[in-house]
Amino acid sequence: MDKLLDVLDELKYNSDGLIPVITQDYKNNEILMLAYMNKEALKTTIQTKKATYWSRSRQQLWIKGETSGHYQLVKDIFIDCDQDTLLLKVEQIGGSACHTGQYSCFYRKLTEKGIE
Repeated sequence: MDKLLDVLDELKYNSDGLIPVITQDYKNNEILMLAYMNKEALKTTIQTKKATYWSRSRQQLWIKGETSGHYQLVKDIFIDCDQDTLLLKVEQIGGSACHTGQYSCFYRKLTEKGIE
């Protein structure tokens, strides 16, 4: 675990100390959401196996599902080649990852006719 936590300092965070995180269903590979983590959120995620993000609007840690009951249990964490983006493979507990009640935040399609 200590070696894993040492990697946190090797990641490339933006000027606000955040790294983007793509969250994907580990069973069907559907992209569920995009969020951000700081070092503390990533450390908490590693230790608890529950997806924990940094809320940019509230300026605090945010455990996904804490209020909705729709937790994300982390199965794997991947780092991209540039070490500036994370991919979480999760088991989505509850019906939705999106605050709108949709399973995925990416449920609207941009077409020539607009948003469908």
